[in-house]
Amino acid sequence: MWSSAPPRYGVIRHPSAIWPSSLAGAAPRCSSPVPSSSSSISHPSLEVIGGAKDAFLRGFSNGGGLRLKPYDGFPLICSNNHLETIFAAFFRSVPDVCLRRECIRTVDGGSVALDWCSGDDRLLPADAPVLILLPGLTGGSEDSYVRHMLVRARSKGWRVVVFNSRGCGDSPVTTAQFYSASFTRDLSEVTNHVSLCYPKSKIYAVGWSLGANILVRYLGEKSKDCCISGAVSLCNPFNLVIADEDFRKGFNNIYDKALAGGLRRIFRRHSLLFGEMGGEYNIPLVANAKSVRDFDEALTRVSFGFKSVDDYYLNSSSSDSIKNVRTPLLCIQAENDPIAPSRGIPREEIQANPYCLLIATPQGGHLGWVASSEGPFGAPWTDSVVMDFLELLQAGSIKIASDDQYKFEIFDGNGSINVAVPSQVG
Repeated sequence: MWSSAPPRYGVIRHPSAIWPSSLAGAAPRCSSPVPSSSSSISHPSLEVIGGAKDAFLRGFSNGGGLRLKPYDGFPLICSNNHLETIFAAFFRSVPDVCLRRECIRTVDGGSVALDWCSGDDRLLPADAPVLILLPGLTGGSEDSYVRHMLVRARSKGWRVVVFNSRGCGDSPVTTAQFYSASFTRDLSEVTNHVSLCYPKSKIYAVGWSLGANILVRYLGEKSKDCCISGAVSLCNPFNLVIADEDFRKGFNNIYDKALAGGLRRIFRRHSLLFGEMGGEYNIPLVANAKSVRDFDEALTRVSFGFKSVDDYYLNSSSSDSIKNVRTPLLCIQAENDPIAPSRGIPREEIQANPYCLLIATPQGGHLGWVASSEGPFGAPWTDSVVMDFLELLQAGSIKIASDDQYKFEIFDGNGSINVAVPSQVG
């Protein structure tokens, strides 16, 4: 969550973790599917709702559908949302992965860094699915949760790339502008670049926290024209106004100060680019920001043309984008997330959209979910769910039958199952 260290480039400790499952042995799947019904699935540890629920969970008794295990938090670590969040941030293992960096120049002269698994351009087939990973605020390819997802996807034969936003993950900053919760142009350029590099591949994306907010906004903006075949949003704050309110309360001040410190460090490394910025910019406040709100008020909202920081948060929330999403989207949230409040989740919009599915666990904290088969120091509980979802999509397709109906055509290896769902999205 707090990312200030440079990317870790090195040798992979466990080759079996990075090679396709056909060579290293497939990862174990959950033992039994979650029962489904026409309403929310009843399970003591999960809330599962969404317009796409039946299409992905119902009628797959032959093993072709998304399978879920309950989230059973560890008695001590998961007893408190802050404890689970902090434990994951400081004590989760960071897999060593050899990365290859590619810097691309954006249309406005900015730069972003793409970190690929070294050698994949030679080792994987041209049509291998591509997975773009979007870390959270100030995060990059060095973060533990990003590395674990990268390793899992790569072990399945997927081509994985980490999208380091401007200034993050030690990426270069070449203009007097960073990135924001509403700024999707860089992601659009990255997806176009990846499409050109691998025209035979389907593209998928996973985003965490602020990266999830950007991803969902992008999906909503592109809507039917999106080139991403499927996406996962984790720990998404969704409603930034609500998230900002909670972020300044009680113990959350610790996270606020930590993230503000990360933003200050990124800014100071590139402060010469901003030396002559006038107008509404408040460069002294940026350099000494004590909170994320201070930083956004002094720099972010001005850079992106918002009247105030509150205007920025109101008009950058991804909760408003859900209704326009036409890409299969899985949202995973923790009810006790201190940074992405449960009350900000757009449940009604997710329920109304036949492309969206929400899984909410009662525990998990922010970017935590340490109670996994590899926990508490290994991969989070969400990784297996995310990978199962993506593999299900890669095995099938979603087609729009007409303007009034969406047709889910899912191939399970023994044929196909078609589920036609009337459109409830404007």
